[in-house]
Amino acid sequence: MSRGVVYIVWGTAHDQYLERSISSLKSIHPELPYEVFRLPDDPVPYRGLLAKSRMMAMTPYDETLYLDTDTIIMDRLDYGFDKAIKFGLACAFCECPWARRYRGFGKCDDIEYNTGVIFFTRAAEGVFRRWEELAPTFDSLIWHIGSDGVRSYMPFNDQGAFAKAVAEWDRAPFVLPLNWNFRPNWNWTWFGPIKIWHDYSTPQPDLVAGLAKYRDPNSVVQFHWFGNRSR
Repeated sequence: MSRGVVYIVWGTAHDQYLERSISSLKSIHPELPYEVFRLPDDPVPYRGLLAKSRMMAMTPYDETLYLDTDTIIMDRLDYGFDKAIKFGLACAFCECPWARRYRGFGKCDDIEYNTGVIFFTRAAEGVFRRWEELAPTFDSLIWHIGSDGVRSYMPFNDQGAFAKAVAEWDRAPFVLPLNWNFRPNWNWTWFGPIKIWHDYSTPQPDLVAGLAKYRDPNSVVQFHWFGNRSR
């Protein structure tokens, strides 16, 4: 069985982040191969994201970790692969867990997952095939209110169709805790190690050094928070 990591990128504008992510992957998991699939920039804003639905068709691996370019690997990821083997799919909730924010959902309690970090195997082919079918037709428009109080919208987003495909699936994915898809703009507090940092910012050296202690099997899991934010 083959195991590896897949990235999908559009153009070259984010290559510095891609290189950062690959460097972190090599540091923590030097044994894992990876593939970078480059797609042309789409002239319509955000529409290119819909191509992420093809990651199952793209991957050459039996066991795959898909990563967005703005990710940094900070600790071993074996557990995520193990859960993908058992469940077919392992992923984390989106920082906004409400799929109903997409116009195509209407009012419901279905869950939105973050598609920037996804562990999967061929056993999940059905949900990925459905995601690919839905991506070009599902109404993934999101309304939002900016800091200026003005209502505006994002016309396309890949996570809406993914949430719909998972909601229709005949099983449930394994849900990883936020440490596996850590979003520092929203996750201000946490316990224990951070596995994957998912943001364009880079974690401060003192944070990285502090979290490295968790590689000691005798370490005590502790509560953490960003000191410049309210506890």
